[in-house]
Amino acid sequence: MDFDGVQAFVAIAELGGFSRAARQLHITQTALTRRLQKLEAYLGLQLLDRTTRRVELTSVGREFLPQARGIVQEMTRAVERLKDMSSHGRGNFTLACVPSMTSHVLPDVIRRYAQRHPDNHIRLLDASSHDVREAVLNGQAEMGIAVQGERHADLQEVVLFEDPLTFICRSPHPLQDRRSVSWSDMREADLIVVSSFMATRIFMDYQLAKRGLRLNGNYEVQHHATAINLVAAGVGSAILPSSTFQAGDRPQVHKIPIVRPSVKRKITLLRRKHGGLSPAAEIFYEMLRKTRFTSH
Repeated sequence: MDFDGVQAFVAIAELGGFSRAARQLHITQTALTRRLQKLEAYLGLQLLDRTTRRVELTSVGREFLPQARGIVQEMTRAVERLKDMSSHGRGNFTLACVPSMTSHVLPDVIRRYAQRHPDNHIRLLDASSHDVREAVLNGQAEMGIAVQGERHADLQEVVLFEDPLTFICRSPHPLQDRRSVSWSDMREADLIVVSSFMATRIFMDYQLAKRGLRLNGNYEVQHHATAINLVAAGVGSAILPSSTFQAGDRPQVHKIPIVRPSVKRKITLLRRKHGGLSPAAEIFYEMLRKTRFTSH
């Protein structure tokens, strides 16, 4: 159904004539007449009796007017809501993200976003890098944060920061006072490793294989947070991205840079190449893109 025709009918009926209705809608009387005629042709019914002196509703027109008025009012409210969303960035969106980003990187950005847009809601999907990409591609999330991997033709990627791998241990430990450690220094370490399906593990194993190194790992976990919990409990040590742990997070737990070489993973911000973001998501996307992230 042509909304313009319904709007024209309501304006004519409420204002009692074509000239007033045309002025209110900022169109010519000829254009107004065409809109009404198109609606009547679509319905196959006459809604108005028109003479040179007056305009009256037909019986069908009187019956239709309340529903037509409701259609116009609902559409007007819907458009105003959309305009408000556009001008003020209001709304809700879903963000897919690798879990390691929720430790220290994302909370500050979310906090600043919430202060500026307290009525907006963010749904967070924490998943592996592969699943983050799938969520963005399938429309389950408007944007995603993942470890850089093989590029996809339908995804736009922006590197947010480089995240070096670090050695995490709990006192007492032979390496705890080192300012840095090499990969060979960790040969005898009792390591807690993340699952071979996680991007961090894949990335680390590749770097080790390039250098002919093999490290012992007696414990395997699915998430970085679990590895940190085990380190804090004195079960073993771990090699984790720097962003997952900050000095002072856990008593007696130390984070030591790994050198010779320093190995860094790249964290990227993803969105679909085709199709825009909602106003609420666009603001958050720009906040992420402009934030200067650091891994201490």
